Amino acid sequence: MNIYGLLGRNISYSFSKNYFSEKFRKESLNCDYQNFDIKDIKELALILKNQDIKGMNVTIPYKQEIISFLDELDPIAKEIGAVNVVKFDINGKLKGYNSDYYGFTESLKPLLNNSIKKAIILGTGGASKAIAYALNGLNIAPTFISRNPDFNELSYNDLDEDIMRDFKLIINCTPLGTHPNIENHPSIPYEYVGKNHVLYDLIYNPEETTFMKKGKEKGATVSNGLQMLILQAEKSWEIWNT
Repeated sequence: MNIYGLLGRNISYSFSKNYFSEKFRKESLNCDYQNFDIKDIKELALILKNQDIKGMNVTIPYKQEIISFLDELDPIAKEIGAVNVVKFDINGKLKGYNSDYYGFTESLKPLLNNSIKKAIILGTGGASKAIAYALNGLNIAPTFISRNPDFNELSYNDLDEDIMRDFKLIINCTPLGTHPNIENHPSIPYEYVGKNHVLYDLIYNPEETTFMKKGKEKGATVSNGLQMLILQAEKSWEIWNT
């Protein structure tokens, strides 16, 4: 039996395991999908000894740490600097890919309007790198917002009326608002959000986050991360089987 799985930490809630297990059942595939829930990336070495593993998804906090274990990087994953898909070839070589950018791009396209030229990315973790890559591909200029901003980033305190009116797309790449802490939300000035804004939350549980609710109250278009997850999962399957 071919084994696939998700590498991460504290991932019992995992979308991927449920999604692929259901896919394998529906399509009568002799495959199994497992959670590789590890406390430290060093534990990966033992998992990699299992020769039945054919592919792996990677989530927080290992999208960057996994790179040192790989034999090869797809050019896009190399440019992004983060990996969320690992393919095991017939010689046991490991190649890293990124399907997050694809899932985000294709799920965002239907939400865009002509006023969107710039985007704010809340958070600077592994997922945010794929989001920035995707936005550049759509000719939307991204700016990172961080609690501890680097030289080319902004802080949450910098978000004034002018910036909020200028940046019509706001993407939450932080875990704020994830179940069970559903009242949490990024601290941005929602009073400056309007009907031309798009608020996109990478979180998918709950289905509607407080971040999304606050945007909707101002007439903004809102979306959670479920469609992105589905699209990146199917892209993973394509990568593993080509």
